[in-house]
Amino acid sequence: MFYEKRDENKVQCGLCSHRCIIKDGKRGICGVRENRNSTLYTLVYDKIVSQNVDPIEKKPIFHLYPGSTSFSIATVGCNFRCQHCQNYQISQMPKDEKTILGNRVTPEEIVESAKIAGCKSIAYTYTEPTIFYELAYETARLATEQGIKNVFVTNGYITPEALTAIQPYLHAANIDLKAFNDRFYRKICSAKLQPVLDSIRLYKKLGIWIEITTLIIPTYNDSDDELRNIAEFIKDVGEDIPWHVTQFYSTYKLLGQPRTPIKTLSRAREIGLNAGLKYVYEGNVPGRGGESTYCYNCQELLIQRYGYSILQNNIISSQCPKCNAKIDGIGL
Repeated sequence: MFYEKRDENKVQCGLCSHRCIIKDGKRGICGVRENRNSTLYTLVYDKIVSQNVDPIEKKPIFHLYPGSTSFSIATVGCNFRCQHCQNYQISQMPKDEKTILGNRVTPEEIVESAKIAGCKSIAYTYTEPTIFYELAYETARLATEQGIKNVFVTNGYITPEALTAIQPYLHAANIDLKAFNDRFYRKICSAKLQPVLDSIRLYKKLGIWIEITTLIIPTYNDSDDELRNIAEFIKDVGEDIPWHVTQFYSTYKLLGQPRTPIKTLSRAREIGLNAGLKYVYEGNVPGRGGESTYCYNCQELLIQRYGYSILQNNIISSQCPKCNAKIDGIGL
């Protein structure tokens, strides 16, 4: 899906914002879409490399059926080259190891597995769902017919035409907003910032529930100005968008960096709340209270979390039990 033929047996992919022009016999930046005689093929349509039943909080999605489980799938490949990727073994496999692995699974089988497991949603996650779009599209369509929600955990580099096409079957997404400067995106991710910002706005405009995650890396994207710019951008798109500020730990090629200090996460959360965001969460630091949901109106504790576990949920019919403020989300 989403490509056009060009001269000299080249094709231009229109699935993600790289919009790769691919020569005959070559692959796009993602490593899993190949031009074969002017026809663009996906190499991962039915090759699942990972599938698990996860808490929806692990995505992290906090405002879609809290406490429910999500059937989570991935193929190999990614259209980013993040130096700090936590799942680099599978996301970068087609490029680092020149290999595409996976077990053959159909969309019908994925939906049936989700039903058997009692999952309220299917999450397209671990790697970038945009690069296995055809599988996600067909699965999401079938899942929607069965009353199962669909969730993207994504870097936000999808094109407007691809996002618009899947919108009827895509109910929620957690989008990484990795920084608020183009230099970071180019150097650390081999991408650009603006398409991500445009994508976030379009998700919101299309009525898809979104939550934003920023992994805070010491000395890279942890300045007050940077965090304030992110918070103000999110607020401009929608004050109801939850912002997850999460702790970094050294991995893949970005080695030698210390873990994010807890005080930095607390400062980021404060910046987000001061900017007018209703919901700001601290991630990867369970037990501190920053992962719980509070009423934005009266500060009542609504959902108490410890890691991925729900200790108590006091929301009644999507409302705060103390002041009756409407709490945003799906299935609260």
